[in-house]
Amino acid sequence: MISASLQAGPFDAAAEQAALLAGRTDLGAAVQFTGLVRADAGLIALTLEHYPAMTLAQMQAIADQAAARWPGVAGRIIHRHGRLRPGETIVLVTTASAHRGDAFAAAEFLMDWLKTAAPFWKREEWADGTTRWVEARSSDDAAAERW
Repeated sequence: MISASLQAGPFDAAAEQAALLAGRTDLGAAVQFTGLVRADAGLIALTLEHYPAMTLAQMQAIADQAAARWPGVAGRIIHRHGRLRPGETIVLVTTASAHRGDAFAAAEFLMDWLKTAAPFWKREEWADGTTRWVEARSSDDAAAERW
């Protein structure tokens, strides 16, 4: 099973992975990805907006697809929302399985599809006072299409 959640506040990546692995002797590999807000030149904040029920439902659907594709994989997805500053965590994907290949593949699948299919609207704030909505990137779409 792979679970998904949304939250405004920070997460503890080590604690999340420890909870995923607790009591499990059938697992031989764990993979963790933590996404951060990048400090692009002049970026002061990134605000993520969403419709909670719709966003969470889509995130869980992506998690369910990964679980069906890699049946032995356990996992956890946490995505933050609200106003985040450069250096802050924005997303956590942690997966575990009997073998590393499935754990890595599931983690990559989850991130590729979160980037393209999870309904978040991102607005950047710049030091010069301008704001702009972040548009979808063709490179993210290409990464998701490989699956």
